Amino acid sequence: MCMTNKNCGFTLIEMMATLAIISILATGIVPLSQVVYKRTKELELRNNLRVIRTALDQYKKLVDQKIIPKSAAASGYPETLEILVTGVDLQSARGEKKKFLRRIPKDPVSEDGEWGLRSYADNPDSTIWGGQDVYDIYSVSDKQALDGTFYKDW
Repeated sequence: MCMTNKNCGFTLIEMMATLAIISILATGIVPLSQVVYKRTKELELRNNLRVIRTALDQYKKLVDQKIIPKSAAASGYPETLEILVTGVDLQSARGEKKKFLRRIPKDPVSEDGEWGLRSYADNPDSTIWGGQDVYDIYSVSDKQALDGTFYKDW
């Protein structure tokens, strides 16, 4: 407790020193939090790419095993990503339907969350989808990752 008014409160120098220490700590925390945020988005991107590519591979595997019917000219990959969610009828006596995804994950690093698509007939570095099927997906973001690579090359 203060006995007199002179001993109560903080001096201006104490307040300035406290503010200086807090500002130094804040300047270190802000860049660190930005890196953590970017790293989280990168992990989500890698996971989403893995989930969709695994679903594409499972679809192709079932086509190769002749469990999913395909036309003679088709590559064996789904025509759209939505087919992985809606499912396909299997060639079985029970008339089963196989779904590969519950939903299509969004691209966490692009602004609209949409994926770039490549068909089996497209060049590996093509940015224009041929439209025949979905052979691969990629991020349409032109941003650079923490490791120096571009998200569109993952």
